[in-house]
Amino acid sequence: MIADITITEKSFGPKSLMSNVRFTINDGEKIGVIGRNGVGKSTLFGLLAGLDKDFTGDIIYKPGAVVVATQQEYHDVGDKTVLQYVLQGLPEYNGLSHTIETYPETMGDDLRKINEYTDALQRFDDKGFYQIEEQIERELTNFQLPDIAHRPFSTLSGGQKRLVEVVKIMHSDAHLALIDEPTNHMDYIAKAQFIDWMQSAQEAVLVITHDRDVLREVDRIIEIKDGGSAVYKGNYDAYLKQNAVSTGSQMNDFEMVEKRIKNLKAKVIEYQRFKEKSRNPSTIQRFKRLEENSRKELAELEKLQKPTFWIDKESVETLNYKTAGQYEKFKAKNVRINLKSDASRSSHVLVSARGLSLGYDHALFTGLNIDLREGEALEFRGRNGAGKTTLIKAILGDSVVKQFDGELTVDSQIRIGIYEQEVADTYFALPLEDAIEKMYLSRGLPISTTKIRSIMSDYLFTEGDGRIPIKNLSGGQKARFQLITMLANDPQLLILDEPTNHLDLPSIEELETALGKYAGAVIYVSHDGYFRNKLPSEVVKIGAQ
Repeated sequence: MIADITITEKSFGPKSLMSNVRFTINDGEKIGVIGRNGVGKSTLFGLLAGLDKDFTGDIIYKPGAVVVATQQEYHDVGDKTVLQYVLQGLPEYNGLSHTIETYPETMGDDLRKINEYTDALQRFDDKGFYQIEEQIERELTNFQLPDIAHRPFSTLSGGQKRLVEVVKIMHSDAHLALIDEPTNHMDYIAKAQFIDWMQSAQEAVLVITHDRDVLREVDRIIEIKDGGSAVYKGNYDAYLKQNAVSTGSQMNDFEMVEKRIKNLKAKVIEYQRFKEKSRNPSTIQRFKRLEENSRKELAELEKLQKPTFWIDKESVETLNYKTAGQYEKFKAKNVRINLKSDASRSSHVLVSARGLSLGYDHALFTGLNIDLREGEALEFRGRNGAGKTTLIKAILGDSVVKQFDGELTVDSQIRIGIYEQEVADTYFALPLEDAIEKMYLSRGLPISTTKIRSIMSDYLFTEGDGRIPIKNLSGGQKARFQLITMLANDPQLLILDEPTNHLDLPSIEELETALGKYAGAVIYVSHDGYFRNKLPSEVVKIGAQ
């Protein structure tokens, strides 16, 4: 066993985030960590990485265990190059390099230093550090980051930094790797390479992710919810089955608690009446004692919070009548995505391309053909940088994109809703409710305080969330704002760029269900295999595959 984790209290001000998180990590084990947006997954990551020590409990690592983690913030990077940043993040590299570089000048006939120098040379060779620079540059190229090894790390985009973090972890040769959302900025080939590494890695890996392709390859899943943790053996598909069974048991237990609360309330009233009607002092005392005991038990039961109940839709269809009824009654609130699902779909062509070639200084692709009608879906598939985003920009009418050849026709009357990975700068500093209002008004759409509150409720935002600046929202909350933005104008064409990256599993499922019923057309870019299977579409290959 590498780690034994027990967190009995982690709070932010008056809010308790965790109160009963317990799990272990074994040698070489691959563990996926999941949970609804806002339950504390990133907070847990900070605790495990030693970045946050303000909690009650114990995080015990095996003596001598080397633990590495992807960084979430970058301070004191200075002018380090990408290669220097990766190398300095590798366990032992700095110490061994220092010994090898400095000892020849100082060791003389000192036998101790000579032995240390010899041992360092051997260890450096055993760790493969003589070839490490070439390997890192090759790995960066595999992740579509060529020619950046000698660039200052500080000049990279956020997505590029996350990819470099993954490369650093892959070369760390640690006992435990802690990785937060590694595949969000990877294309399908880079993601496959990461999964191959994770499967073959000797170190244990704990990965926070909602990428179901990654979760399909883990040994265990730990779900963080209701302040605690639940452990499921096996991968994502095994989790879904076990979760349906355990949720059914939890709902039975909660229903029993509800019935007991109802009975106790009736008993309290009953004992009160008996006490008031009695004339015998001993009888009065007996009913008073029964009333007090009932009130005490009632107070304890009423402190219990309703657990979060979620079962995936396919498993719900297999539930028996009683359990299905319980789930309909108790299921956790989810986002409500309202898309037109009118069955009468026309064959009207919305987007057409013939022999299309687009780019900027030079063409990124040539000879592209598209024929998209209402009710149809297209998947734009290609490596990062192949031109998928460029094609989307051209469809949206971006004049920066240069058309080298062919034809592109977009229905001028079509209403388009676009889901982007990054929130537009114009909304970034605004509180959520102000951003929603500004977004609606900028499109000439009616909006009111009542409608803003209704929209926020549909997408699981509280009234307090409305005053939080967009820039301070979590990744999942920003993703839900992007859904609001995409659907505001009742679009006939949806364009989605990696829509599942920051959504939690219930929200992803709700999006997939809504899109399956959607009457309009869909264009999407996604490297989520589960999402692609749920949304049958024609694949448009862009660039070299």
